[in-house]
Amino acid sequence: MSLLSETPILTIHAELAGIQKLGATPYGERRIINILGGTVEGPKLQGKILPGGADWQIVRADGVVDLRARYTVETDAGGLILVNSEGYRHGPPDVMARLARDETVDPSLYYFRAFMRFETSDPAAAWLNRILALGRGARENRVVKIDVFEVL
Repeated sequence: MSLLSETPILTIHAELAGIQKLGATPYGERRIINILGGTVEGPKLQGKILPGGADWQIVRADGVVDLRARYTVETDAGGLILVNSEGYRHGPPDVMARLARDETVDPSLYYFRAFMRFETSDPAAAWLNRILALGRGARENRVVKIDVFEVL
């Protein structure tokens, strides 16, 4: 028995600003990537990502990038959904260096997964308030693509 839906319930395509590098702090290298917009598509939900969200990252001493993103989706019907995503991205040092330079890298060369929760007052999307999801991501130049699977 699988613990995830067989097909993605959503696919997220987020457009990103350049990487703001805050430098090394006591917790690790801090970076912020602002989310400029994008789209969300799925069998039960279509919409757009509103500008104003961001991904706050810490590059840990072991090279793992700790990701924490929050952003808002507006459905085609006008409902608003808060997306809260926390995850990890890691891989061989040369691959991670390419991603840090904002290069597009084949996603099979690195691990990019996120735990996702949603919050909304929209009755048509209220089902999202009651699920947990896992995202499988790919980072491209100024874009993140995430296939989102429901945890069953």
